[in-house]
Amino acid sequence: MSQEFPEIEDKEEFTGEELGDTALQIYLREISKFPMLTPEEEKELGVLIQRGRMAMHRLKKGDVSPIEKARLEAQVRAGEMAKRRLVQSNLRLVVSIAKHYLGRGLSFLDLIQEGNVGLLKAADKFDPRKGFRFSTYATWWIRQAITRAIADQARTIRIPLHMMENIQRELNVHRLLTQKLGREPTVEEIALEMGLLDQADVQAIKEAMEQNKPIPLELQKKLQKATAKVQSIIRAAQEPMSLETPIGADEDTFLGDFIEDTSAPAPTDEAFREILREEVQKVLKTLTDKEREVLEARFGLKDGKPKTLEEIGQMLNVTRERARQIEARALRKLRHPLRSRKLKDFLP
Repeated sequence: MSQEFPEIEDKEEFTGEELGDTALQIYLREISKFPMLTPEEEKELGVLIQRGRMAMHRLKKGDVSPIEKARLEAQVRAGEMAKRRLVQSNLRLVVSIAKHYLGRGLSFLDLIQEGNVGLLKAADKFDPRKGFRFSTYATWWIRQAITRAIADQARTIRIPLHMMENIQRELNVHRLLTQKLGREPTVEEIALEMGLLDQADVQAIKEAMEQNKPIPLELQKKLQKATAKVQSIIRAAQEPMSLETPIGADEDTFLGDFIEDTSAPAPTDEAFREILREEVQKVLKTLTDKEREVLEARFGLKDGKPKTLEEIGQMLNVTRERARQIEARALRKLRHPLRSRKLKDFLP
């Protein structure tokens, strides 16, 4: 199966003013030469990339024999080549996504460049064992990189270093608690992990909460003070600021790396939807062409726009009643256990 994302129409949609200059036209022609990948090829490349990353980690730790070093270096090279191929085969995906952000302050070339940064991150983080298509997973990272760049251009101010450190700590605690609890942490829960209270006080407050006992008044006041500070940090983090603000002493991590793009689905959610779409298509292929066509039109499976039986009848040149009969027959087939069980894992 080939990757499923819009083809770049460099002769129609990307001509004239929208293309802008020859450099972009040349770029579009060049990236169109890279072939699409099958799901199996994606997995193979993903495995090579992961092995290369692990090999690099081993090499950095040192203490390896000359033979082992040569083997690890070969894995690193193989991983780099795999990453390059995975990225090159998905450059058209970046352009397809970038075109939706035209007119928001960045040129088309800048949008593509930012999207390519997200594509590189996706290639680094892609885990083929989870069964997700790379194009689906990469879409989240590409959109995130582009929207951050647009937002960063629109809002840049300086903030004090001590506040940046507080924001960094709050973001880290928030992320760790979300992973641990499986939900959004409360401000109080964040305050208890921020190092704003003595450890003994934190322990006493946690014990009272776990046992559903009232928190002593003195500890309540301390918790309220810590909570108020966390709220002020959160407010500061929500103020306009550069998403490229360096975080940490090495300055190779940025504030934007800690902030989720809430306008786009998380990678796993988007991948789940993609797998569901693929399973639905597999089931629909067991129907006749006309049955499949009726259901796709009836439920808007292709264009997201459900059609009435009258519209379907006109589309297929049959009566409304005939369209209804075809729909009913197709639905009866889908209810058969051999077909329905393929989708039961996706249903609540």
